[in-house]
Amino acid sequence: MLQLIEEATGRVVPAHPVWEHSGRYYDAQRPSVEPSGLDSADEVVAHRQRHLAAVRRMLRLVDVFVFTMGLTEAWLDADSGTVYPTAPGTIAGKYDPERFLFKNFTYGEVKGDFLKARRYIKRYRPDCRFILTVSPVPLTATATGSHVLRATTYSKSVLRAVAGDLHEEFDDIDYFPSYEIITNPAARSSFFESNLRSVSSEGVESVMRAFFSAYDAGVDTKIDVSAVSGASNEPEADFADDVVCEEMLLDAFAR
Repeated sequence: MLQLIEEATGRVVPAHPVWEHSGRYYDAQRPSVEPSGLDSADEVVAHRQRHLAAVRRMLRLVDVFVFTMGLTEAWLDADSGTVYPTAPGTIAGKYDPERFLFKNFTYGEVKGDFLKARRYIKRYRPDCRFILTVSPVPLTATATGSHVLRATTYSKSVLRAVAGDLHEEFDDIDYFPSYEIITNPAARSSFFESNLRSVSSEGVESVMRAFFSAYDAGVDTKIDVSAVSGASNEPEADFADDVVCEEMLLDAFAR
């Protein structure tokens, strides 16, 4: 998020912005946004510029900034420090171990980056408020060398701790417990699909119902997770198709 804001406001220019794979071209910062790629590097750049324009518009208009923290693992360009969400050579691009480095962000780094992004946003919208969530979707792979369960626990623990501390420290930052709603033991994994990774439509509906109820006018935003258990199980909308995880695309493109 921080790098995106800095790019949109002209503070940084990411290195190697376009990746190629099998004659198709991809935005290195959003390699899965066009799963089949685009016809040319120029087309990728044009799409990127429209995206950055939308980010600038958001900065001018935002009242409430909702941000989901997902992973701590990323890849860096050794020379410029540019951060990439996926390793070059998976979805697209070519991996060069001398150029690209694996990075697993720490608590201090995640918190520091968010606070810097918050300062940027506040320059444009001083009264902006923030809602943080943590993705409940576990990792399916890790570059740490550890077992994926250890890697998932580290990642989610860091992100949850950062989100919780930010909520406690700043009056304009709230934490919405979608992570706890989905993963709490009382749910008995019922909010996951049979693969125990993908969030089920019932789980998404429960989270969204709790979210809109909690942030309706006059409702205390300090949410009691126990209240979610009394929610109706009748589906109001099918949100499942909107839940897309980049790691699933990684598996397909890396083959």
